[in-house]
Amino acid sequence: MLAETSKTPLCLVAGLGNPGDSYAASRHNIGFRVVTALAASASIRMTRDNESISWGRGRIFDRDVILAQPMAYMNRSGPPIRRLMTEQQIGREALLVIHDDIDLAFGRLKIKEKGGDGGHRGVQSLIDALGSRDFGRLRIGIGRPAGGIEVVDYVLGVFEPDEARALDALIDNACEAVRTVLTDGIRTAMNRFNMREP
Repeated sequence: MLAETSKTPLCLVAGLGNPGDSYAASRHNIGFRVVTALAASASIRMTRDNESISWGRGRIFDRDVILAQPMAYMNRSGPPIRRLMTEQQIGREALLVIHDDIDLAFGRLKIKEKGGDGGHRGVQSLIDALGSRDFGRLRIGIGRPAGGIEVVDYVLGVFEPDEARALDALIDNACEAVRTVLTDGIRTAMNRFNMREP
């Protein structure tokens, strides 16, 4: 999926977030929101698999895709995704993880082929579960908190009014980035989106 020469027929796009209505509008749940938008646009029905993960299978353009949202809270995201990958026989090269990033300005996207956790507990859980850092990521900038605001409070808080007004466009842009990864490969997507202004 992530390399232009890949022959992998099935791709897994996983958005990270926290389950429950109290977290739904938080900055930390932007990964969930992108997957929800992708599912709606591709008419992919998401269903809850016991209590650990919500997922659905369908097609985005010409790619056979599974969309997933782990439901075990952010810092335990890894095991449900690993289990789904095992059950569906999906390798790390076919995984794209979508998550928020405080080190990127609000609205900026950055696609990577692999890397560390960057202080993100959901990504750290996934690295621990897979035993590898070698999987693709779509990082979505939420910006850093102003002085005096704790990072935890910031990421679990809601977007400011001016950010909320731009959120639909940001989610649309992130969905376009995912579609580009799926159809043209991760390096083409990196060239197209990593330097794009919010």
